[in-house]
Amino acid sequence: MKSKSVLYIIPCPIIDEGPIDTLPLQTLNIIHQLGYFVSERAKTARRFIKATTPPYAIQDIHVEELDKHHNYALTEEVKAWLKTGHPIGLLSEAGCPCVADPGFEVVRLARQHNYAIIPLVGPSSLLLALMASGLNGQQFTFHGYLPTDQGKLKQHIRQMEDAALKKGYSQLFIETPYRNDKMMAVLLKSLQPSTLLHVSVNLTADNQVSKTMTVKAWKANVGKMALHKSPAVFIIGR
Repeated sequence: MKSKSVLYIIPCPIIDEGPIDTLPLQTLNIIHQLGYFVSERAKTARRFIKATTPPYAIQDIHVEELDKHHNYALTEEVKAWLKTGHPIGLLSEAGCPCVADPGFEVVRLARQHNYAIIPLVGPSSLLLALMASGLNGQQFTFHGYLPTDQGKLKQHIRQMEDAALKKGYSQLFIETPYRNDKMMAVLLKSLQPSTLLHVSVNLTADNQVSKTMTVKAWKANVGKMALHKSPAVFIIGR
């Protein structure tokens, strides 16, 4: 086991197609040295760890869930673990923990208990999309999930477009996969025809697609890109 009082922030694959393909050996090695994990869902965490072919039986590890009924708050079990100084791995459901993902309170409490915090290397859909977009990667803003209220959503989109066109800051955001088509429809109605819009879908998968086009071009081609129920990243730019 690794030394005590270390919290490892462990990225997971963006899609469920084999962690060995997208995670470096160092990250896999550390996973295989840990016995305590915190995650959103124990079932998917165990499935992920098993897929890395660990040198131990899956039933021998401890996985504690964040409290999804209270905005993924820390449970008493997690708080107790952090007091003991066990080395712990913080897992995401997909991609990097704490970025558009719960878990930051685990990091905050670990710091209060003098843990060393070690983020590990792995895939981030946000950075991969930005890299593929051809848009400004020097200045950008990530908005997470946008408002679901239609009035607030359209206002937020206009504000992002204004920041992109006047300041040049790329505007990144995500949506729940089953609402991707609705989001795309609102974007095409709300944005100016010459504004650039990037969409990346199924990043790291064999069928991944990344496209950057003007809104006018998207209107003629939107049906050619399958968005429904697929993990996607949207970027507005100039």
